[in-house]
Amino acid sequence: MSDFNFEDHSHRRYNPFTGDWLQVSPHRGKRPWQGQEENTAEEKKVAYDEACYLCPTNTRVNGELNPDYQGSFVFQNDFGALTADIPEGELSEGEFFKAKSERGICKVICFSPRHDLTIPELDVQAITKVVELWKAEYLGLGGKDFINYVQIFENKGSVMGCSNPHPHGQIWAQESVPVEPAKKQQKFSQYFEKYGRSMVVDYVQEELKKNERILFENEYFVGLVPFWAVWPFEAMIAPKTHIASLAEMDEAQMEALADAYRQLTIMYDNVFKVSFPYSAGIHQAMTDGKDHPEWDLHMVFYPPLLRSATVKKFMVGYEMLANPQRDITAESAVKILKSQPKEHYKTGK
Repeated sequence: MSDFNFEDHSHRRYNPFTGDWLQVSPHRGKRPWQGQEENTAEEKKVAYDEACYLCPTNTRVNGELNPDYQGSFVFQNDFGALTADIPEGELSEGEFFKAKSERGICKVICFSPRHDLTIPELDVQAITKVVELWKAEYLGLGGKDFINYVQIFENKGSVMGCSNPHPHGQIWAQESVPVEPAKKQQKFSQYFEKYGRSMVVDYVQEELKKNERILFENEYFVGLVPFWAVWPFEAMIAPKTHIASLAEMDEAQMEALADAYRQLTIMYDNVFKVSFPYSAGIHQAMTDGKDHPEWDLHMVFYPPLLRSATVKKFMVGYEMLANPQRDITAESAVKILKSQPKEHYKTGK
């Protein structure tokens, strides 16, 4: 069909990282973009909240006292979904009934002592301290003989299930490799066996050549909207050269990742002049004691906002029963994100 246009017509896109497909229906999003800046009932936060169990010097639910921390702070989750001290157990009855025990360790990382500042409102030096702590925890947890994968992530905003507004992230370290990184492990291994190179870095280099979905770049990292993005403003931060995990990063690379993290989240907040919610996380090499040249660290961001601060994308119906679907193309999302000011709308910094 000679007049087919990816910006006008329904099509599917393939995600080579996971093997999944995405339905894109851009004709549904052809209503003029109004760039709404409607205000939401965003709560005014104070720098210190005496009722917050993550603020410095406060007592957590389990009775432990937080130190008077000045930078980032990590502790074992008082309500962790995974625990290390459980007996081994397994069920295997034919083809239909299989289960096994799962040991793990869950931690919480407070990004800052300030209750009122999120990542885009922190400076690069403060965010670098967060990345340094990620590295230390990846090495420490990954060094335990029963931990084979370390998942670092952040849920920002109540709409993403965040139970405490103090800026923080989490780490779940466990015996098994979870579903999403396991999919990537399979595809990355196949690619490396075929070409002897990392799929992530090869993809980044191809995106840089095309320059259609690039948001920004610094010396070591690129911010981009993946060709196969599912969420309206989904994005990825990925390296230009091989970096299998946080363990391999030097000070300059950690600062560059912090810079990229800040740049992207400022773009997000500026789109609708609101603290932009998202779930974000790092996918990186497993901690199973083996070399993983097929892996490169990359950070993915899944924000739910669609048309305004109050219009959200829900994964329901077709998305739950068939496969993910989106109404604006990745290329359209790039144009919106790149058009945002470089300074945060609150601070002008």
